[in-house]
Amino acid sequence: MSGQRVDAKVVMLGKEAVGKTSLVERYVHHRFLQGPYQNTIGAAFVAKAINVGGRNVTLGIWDTAGSERYEAMSRIYYRGARAAIVCYDLTDCSSFERVKFWVNELQNFEEHCRIYICGTKSDLVENDKSLRQVDFHDVQDYADEIKAHLCETSSKTGISVDELFQKVAEDYVNYSDFQVQTEPKGVDLNSRKDLTSYTCCHH
Repeated sequence: MSGQRVDAKVVMLGKEAVGKTSLVERYVHHRFLQGPYQNTIGAAFVAKAINVGGRNVTLGIWDTAGSERYEAMSRIYYRGARAAIVCYDLTDCSSFERVKFWVNELQNFEEHCRIYICGTKSDLVENDKSLRQVDFHDVQDYADEIKAHLCETSSKTGISVDELFQKVAEDYVNYSDFQVQTEPKGVDLNSRKDLTSYTCCHH
C-alpha cells in the first residue's frame, strides 16, 4: 500500500473490541472473520476507491488500536483526518462513554474533522433485545447535539456498513465542493486537500 494516493483520510476510533477492524474488513473485503480476535496494535491502514456521483474518491482508512495504552499514538493517526468513525458496542454501555472521550479529543484537536457515530453488533440486539445496553434515542440526541451522523451496523450481516462509508465519501465530496464554491479568489485549493501518501503500519 506504500505510495497509495488517497483523497480523504478516515480514522476509526473507539474502545477495544467494539468491532472497528471487523467493520473495515466487511467494507473493504466483504467478509466477516470469526474469532478469536487479535487486538490491533498501533494502527492498520487500507485504502478503498468509491464512486460518488460519477467521481472516484479514494478513502484512506486508519483502523486504530482501542486500548487506552495506545491513546497517545491514536492522536498521530487522526491528525488531519477528514472524517472520524467513532464506534461503540450496542451491548456494552461503557463503550459509549469512550465515544464521548474521542469526540472531545476531535473537537479539541481536529475541528474540521466530520464525526460519524457508529453502533456495532446490531445483529446481536436484533436477535435478543435484552442484550442492548445503549438506547438508540439517547445516542441520537447526543449525535444531534454535536452535529454528527449516527448509524447502527452489523459487520456480521453487513447491514448499514456500505451505507456508512458511502455517506462519509458523499459528505467529503459535497463539503469539498462547497469549499471550492465559497473559497476566496487567489487561494490555492489544492493545498487544502488531504492528498497524502500513507504506508501500512500494523502488526
